[in-house]
Amino acid sequence: MSDASKGITYADAGVDIDAGNALVERIKPAAKRTNRPGVMAGLGGFGALFDLKGAGFNDPVLVSATDGVGTKLRIAIDTGNVDTIGIDLVAMCVNDLVCQGAEPLFFLDYFATGRLETDKAARIIEGIAKGCELSGCALIGGETAEMPGMYEDGDFDLAGFSVGAMERGEDLPKGVKDGDILLGLASDGVHSNGYSLVRKLVEVSGLGWDADCPWDGDITLGEALLAPTRLYVRQALEAVRAGGVHALAHITGGGLTENLPRVLPEGLGALVDLDQWDLPPVFKWLAETGGMDQAEILKTFNSGQGMVLVVDAQAAQSLTDLLTNAGETVTQLGRIQKGEGVSYLGSLL
Repeated sequence: MSDASKGITYADAGVDIDAGNALVERIKPAAKRTNRPGVMAGLGGFGALFDLKGAGFNDPVLVSATDGVGTKLRIAIDTGNVDTIGIDLVAMCVNDLVCQGAEPLFFLDYFATGRLETDKAARIIEGIAKGCELSGCALIGGETAEMPGMYEDGDFDLAGFSVGAMERGEDLPKGVKDGDILLGLASDGVHSNGYSLVRKLVEVSGLGWDADCPWDGDITLGEALLAPTRLYVRQALEAVRAGGVHALAHITGGGLTENLPRVLPEGLGALVDLDQWDLPPVFKWLAETGGMDQAEILKTFNSGQGMVLVVDAQAAQSLTDLLTNAGETVTQLGRIQKGEGVSYLGSLL
């Protein structure tokens, strides 16, 4: 117990207000780097203000998204490699916003832990700020919750909330039709879905997070599986503004099989040619380790395609060139046809 003259303090109960204040001060420079037109105030208020007119919108419609990182957090916690998990958090929200045709404007995070470790928390939130910076949205606020008794020592959880906007009438999907072309943008690995299965397969393999990566001997298995989710915002918005994009699908949990139908109108399906790209080594290793068949891979993981654009056939080449010049690896995956769901040709395995 602390000094008897003070009685029991909040710190005695496990909550360190001074550590929380120190964290806010440390992350202010990272948050400041994410400033964009429309931001009206810095961190520290009871709420965050944003001026839509100041951001250049005339008749905006707001779009919101929220998500977490899932059990990929477990790998970050177990390895102590927390520097990029914040990028995952941002990507899982803003990549969804852009699928509606919206430009992400601002982001708020929720970080909860049993005992606040200022350095670790700062590294996590600096990763969130980096994700915001790369996607053009402002880290405008957040909440750090120190909750002793709720989390095991060293554990933490993350949630993210993003708001974007578009001019009225510019929402997607719109105009998807028979004969449209599917353009796939390559993923940077597993991204942030399916990690309960990933962790099970690593357990089956008998390897530790510090073992040499089976498909890339220059890094550890833990480092390989923590590769952050790719941010597609700037590139996708550039393509949308160029014209000819009818829909975008962020390929997350459920893979191509479950996510492509979400942007297709009734009566239309997608035909995907699996021979158009090579299954990345990480997915081959996961499939081999678990004896997984192709259908299971395609409905669980992104299988190497993190975002799919549905585009007008006449615009397909110009959009491919635009996206390639923006740094994307673009694959013509197939086309839209009459029917339902996703049909596959060829083989990945």
